[in-house]
Amino acid sequence: MRAWVLEQVHGTVTETEVDTPTPGPGQVLLKIVASGLCHSDVGYMEGVIPLTIPLPVILGHEASGTIAAVGEGVTGWAVGDAVASAISPDDAPGVSRDGAYAEYTIVSAAKLVRLPEGMDWSQAAAATDAGLTSYTGVVVYGQVGAGDRVGIVGLGGLGMTGAQIAIAQGATVVAAEPREALWETAKAHGVSEVVADVEELEGRDLDFAGFGTTTSGAIRAVKTRGRVVLVGLGRSEWTINSIDLVSRAIDLQGATVAGVPEHLEAVLALMGDGRVTVAAEEIGFADIAEGLGRLQRGEVNGRLVARLDR
Repeated sequence: MRAWVLEQVHGTVTETEVDTPTPGPGQVLLKIVASGLCHSDVGYMEGVIPLTIPLPVILGHEASGTIAAVGEGVTGWAVGDAVASAISPDDAPGVSRDGAYAEYTIVSAAKLVRLPEGMDWSQAAAATDAGLTSYTGVVVYGQVGAGDRVGIVGLGGLGMTGAQIAIAQGATVVAAEPREALWETAKAHGVSEVVADVEELEGRDLDFAGFGTTTSGAIRAVKTRGRVVLVGLGRSEWTINSIDLVSRAIDLQGATVAGVPEHLEAVLALMGDGRVTVAAEEIGFADIAEGLGRLQRGEVNGRLVARLDR
């Protein structure tokens, strides 16, 4: 099968012919229709995020497609089923095994979610990370509900999706985003106000602030006993004022996907209802290396998704 392989850290991916994997017990072989490109893969390529599997490796952890084969002991799933997988740091293609920048990849049957009838393949692929990560930050860890006042710091792929999820939960959302070109899109999704700098949100008495890179600003924006959930990896280190954190008993929480199929089902339901849409640009399989280069150069708003059926 065709695959994009990373041979070494600080290198780039190259298109290579490799053997098609065989599913083991409890696994299925996924024939990929759509494979999302994630900035985390740029982190792996640059050595910022450590790899947990040996090189060479096929990256890519956002995939939707059809089941091509089932392994021993797998029940309830059949060849041809349209599925996506609820990823987690310890069980995901491109993270714990070779990934989805390929024609086929292996996923755990226990993490599978059946796609709703007529679901867009690219949206389904983006749901596995941009959607699931945002849902985890907003709903699972942020505990956002109806009537809450929410601040989103940064309206990139995760932030814009998180804003929509918070609005779908019944919250009022304000956002901080320096790129004014994204403001109208955010407002069209229901964001009530967008400011250029997180400092403009200071003292807004928000229930929750999440995403983004300016954690110290988010801490100052939330109310006493408010919640700040850090989702994005825009910075690996940052400084906070401990007085802000301690004196107002702020809850500071990191968030990542937990591989819970019910969470992915909830995201897909929101997408199916039209309440959440991940901004995604489709590219071809042959464009994956250049797409990752665009991510490295900061030239992408939203997500890139490679379509293998075109």
